[in-house]
Amino acid sequence: MVDTLKSSAEADMKKSVEKLIEELKKVRTGRANVSMLDSVMVEYYGSPTPLNQVATLATPDARSFVITPWETNVLKDIEMALVNANLGMTPQNDGKCVRLRVPELTEERRKDLVKNIKKIVEDARVSVRMARRNANDETKRLLKDKEISEDDQKRVQDEIQKLTDKYIKDVDQISDDKEKDLMTM
Repeated sequence: MVDTLKSSAEADMKKSVEKLIEELKKVRTGRANVSMLDSVMVEYYGSPTPLNQVATLATPDARSFVITPWETNVLKDIEMALVNANLGMTPQNDGKCVRLRVPELTEERRKDLVKNIKKIVEDARVSVRMARRNANDETKRLLKDKEISEDDQKRVQDEIQKLTDKYIKDVDQISDDKEKDLMTM
């Protein structure tokens, strides 16, 4: 039972870190990264479909995208989806593909993005701590119901705290890497 509790807490902490990584992929760093387009949904035969399921996405250089649809009649829909996604990039349709140019980031915009990153990272830290709190609450319940001893409760809480420290350190490292990437362009 105690092992299940620890593995559940660790799984929740791991999900928090994975979610952080996914959220940080969406933050534009001035470099073209295909994951920046993951949130773009195209109206395809009446239903919203992810962009990567209706076209080939490529980054020919560090500052641009080339989106080649599998069917040319979808070009206008892709162009509209990119405009509506509010990515800060203007699509250019040449009849065969859509090109996007990633604009240069100003120093002010970089600082705003770093503030945004700090908020996302803090949310991840809170999520990791919530997993710790939930696990500790469960150990208290088990002790109250006399399913574990006080020594077992203390040992489990110490192990959960070590897991928490490890995942908070991972979150901080990911944050530092992203901020460094953002500020060195």
